[in-house]
Amino acid sequence: MTHPSNPNPRIAFLSRVVDKQCRRLLATDQRLFEQPSSAARVGQIEANPDLAERVEAFVGRFGRLHDAVGDRLLTALLAALGETPGAAIDNLDRAERLGWVDSADTWMAMRRLRNQMIHEYGEDPTLLSSALETAHG
Repeated sequence: MTHPSNPNPRIAFLSRVVDKQCRRLLATDQRLFEQPSSAARVGQIEANPDLAERVEAFVGRFGRLHDAVGDRLLTALLAALGETPGAAIDNLDRAERLGWVDSADTWMAMRRLRNQMIHEYGEDPTLLSSALETAHG
């Protein structure tokens, strides 16, 4: 990696993006989970535009943050170490060995959760409510 006094511009940029995305996701999380999520509450999305916007913002921000860290920042960090980034799971395994993530398996579970929230959005209130609560945790 480059010396801190001469940071890698790509990593510095991605770090700022991730920081901003974290703050935005946390703000949306606070507004969305002022009340506990439930299938009944999620089932009101069509009739409650404010709730729909909060859920949509949460799902989008969760997904963008996950992509920014897992796909872009992690790849840039590995490249800065002189490694050739590979498939996402290989990059995550390397990040786990380096101590950057606690568990590649947990990260992949969060990716599946991200996909579930995106694809189940509006189809099954019980599944979406469960996914939202898990992501909130």
